[in-house]
Amino acid sequence: MSLDPRTLLAILGMALATYLTRVAGAWFVRRVALRGRASGALEAVPGAVLVALIAPTVLATGPAESLAALVTLAAARRLPLVLAVLLGVAAVVACRALLG
Repeated sequence: MSLDPRTLLAILGMALATYLTRVAGAWFVRRVALRGRASGALEAVPGAVLVALIAPTVLATGPAESLAALVTLAAARRLPLVLAVLLGVAAVVACRALLG
């Protein structure tokens, strides 16, 4: 198996961009005091990213996955995260078996 130099360069470039983004973010947060709306907006970013990653799968796959996502969401409100995820996996398996 061989690796094309352009592919390697692209991978290294993406790794460098990812690293610099993280370093720049940490540097920025240490030097700038965020208050009010800016602080609230930054606190909302992790949840927004998670929803952006999960929503297309939940809405585009089928009824079994959508139903399992609702079960997982309901479980996550009361159970620890690991249990909610396990329940979600079990729910998608059961819904796929029942719904086809």
